[in-house]
Amino acid sequence: MGRPTVRTFTIDFAGPPAAVWTAMADTVRFNAASALPRQKVTEVPNGEGGLDFHVSAKLGPLALEWEDLPCNWVRERWFEHRRRFTKGPLATLDARLDLKASATGCQGVYRLAATPRGLAGRALLAAGFLSKAERMFRSLAAQGDRFACGASRMPFAAPAAAVGGAARARLDGLASQLDNSPYGHRLGQPLATEVAEALEPDAERIRPLALARRWGVPDRQVIEACLQAVRLGMLDLRWDLLCPRCRGAKATATTLDRVPTGAHCGTCNLDYGRDFSRNVELTFRAAPAIRPTEDGEFCLLGPMSTPHIWVHVTMEPGEARTIDLDLEPGPYRLRTLEAGPVAEVELGQDPFPAVVVRDGQVIAGGPSPAGRVLLRNEGPHRRTLVVEDRRWVADALTADRVATFQAFRDLCSTEVLRAGDEVAIGRVTLLFSDLRGSTALYEAVGDAAAYHLVRAHFAYLAAIVREHDGAVVKTIGDAVMAAFHDPLQALRAALAMQDRVRSFNEAATAPIVLKLGLHEGPCIAVTLNERLDYFGQAVNLAARLQGESRGGDIVLSLPLARLDGATSVMGECPRREETALLRGVAEPVGFVRLLAQPTMQTGSGDARRDVQHQAL
Repeated sequence: MGRPTVRTFTIDFAGPPAAVWTAMADTVRFNAASALPRQKVTEVPNGEGGLDFHVSAKLGPLALEWEDLPCNWVRERWFEHRRRFTKGPLATLDARLDLKASATGCQGVYRLAATPRGLAGRALLAAGFLSKAERMFRSLAAQGDRFACGASRMPFAAPAAAVGGAARARLDGLASQLDNSPYGHRLGQPLATEVAEALEPDAERIRPLALARRWGVPDRQVIEACLQAVRLGMLDLRWDLLCPRCRGAKATATTLDRVPTGAHCGTCNLDYGRDFSRNVELTFRAAPAIRPTEDGEFCLLGPMSTPHIWVHVTMEPGEARTIDLDLEPGPYRLRTLEAGPVAEVELGQDPFPAVVVRDGQVIAGGPSPAGRVLLRNEGPHRRTLVVEDRRWVADALTADRVATFQAFRDLCSTEVLRAGDEVAIGRVTLLFSDLRGSTALYEAVGDAAAYHLVRAHFAYLAAIVREHDGAVVKTIGDAVMAAFHDPLQALRAALAMQDRVRSFNEAATAPIVLKLGLHEGPCIAVTLNERLDYFGQAVNLAARLQGESRGGDIVLSLPLARLDGATSVMGECPRREETALLRGVAEPVGFVRLLAQPTMQTGSGDARRDVQHQAL
């Protein structure tokens, strides 16, 4: 094995370091945009509690095999990839990028180091392998800088459109059908372009919340468009069971009833369970009939694959180092890449604690120097030390959230749990409605007229629920049960319902009086009557609060009424706190009653006035 050949070059970026990092540290997309081949990764236990990553790929006529050492990085500062080849013309290949703020944006220093194996390797390096790599890097860096400056929506463009000819014509036809559906929102062509032209990693794992942010449209519109695209055959859906440590998808199912109750993450050497509120994610991919994709990875454990990780540094036994990093106050987790314990830290205004690893322990030590983080490996084995932000929430459309969208229940009605299966839902907001005086209504205007009034009120309640990112779970007689992921959206929906009733009554043959109750809390999800349903104390309490409504008002549980932002949503609506004994609840329950607004008297006729008097 010869001596390494090193090439170092500097690039001035106009974008700020954080935005440039988002692009240049996204090594999965970088490699895909470089037209590099996919890699086959085999995880091999190394006998020290960790894994070795053996990789193979074919680059033109060259068959390559290597060990991928864990990527090292300090977020927004630097990263390095290291490969140790066992087959191919090179023995080693290392790449490192350092970013530093400058007066005009930031400066990047890129270092490539390659060691040849034999004559073939020396010939490869002599032919300008590293200079060609520099040209490719500079080209992609220019794309990344445009993204960092806000001039493009994606860091890198695909080398060429993946779908053309007859397949593209078919795709455009499906986009038109999508736009003509109630769920299209004129997103058919943007979605078709994503399928046809996106980099392979984006086409094979489409995350609607990330698309919504990139396109600047509401989450619900993109979710609905993706669900309709599945119906049309443009996309396939899948359920990913994410590892709670690295957030990688370690198990995948094509239907909800096939999602396993747990999985094993080889990367983290961790067995973990299924949690619909945290680690079961709905994603989409281009339908294989339109855009087939290959198996394999473009990059293993790159920084932007786990953007919640601030520090990911491999250290030898007995090694200590201090890194420049000034972290904001908040919750952090200290751990190693290898399986083992964790330490959780709530950082205030004090310096960040030292991260100390001993055999079988991860410890938050004494304070690090200001603006720095001290790392120490006091154990007998090499370890990769990790500092991650616990506030990070991925662009993950979790199962508990998607189940509260009306489009999911309308378009994917077969997506239910296995018979007898049940899953815990961390938080859901439930709304129950009912009509007051419905018996008098039927007696006053007759069965047919009353039935049409009730059906009309169901229609506008369902429309309001959908507009506020909720779903009607079921109707029971004259009552509705709806579910919302966002409690403030549920509150807005309830206010909109009572406003709509007042407008409805102005022109109705007979008025209706709506009773509403809302509560947020944990519950379980099950399949009942071939649909997803909710059970538990939170469900019972929401129903009991609706029973406390007098009509025209809204009854909220105290925890929901006291959420951040709830007061702003309620605005000037009169309210008061009350307490009552509720059936099935041992202790008195406090709640907030949003008081009824005056109902405008319109229309004429004794029967109408009689019905209104009885209904109120």
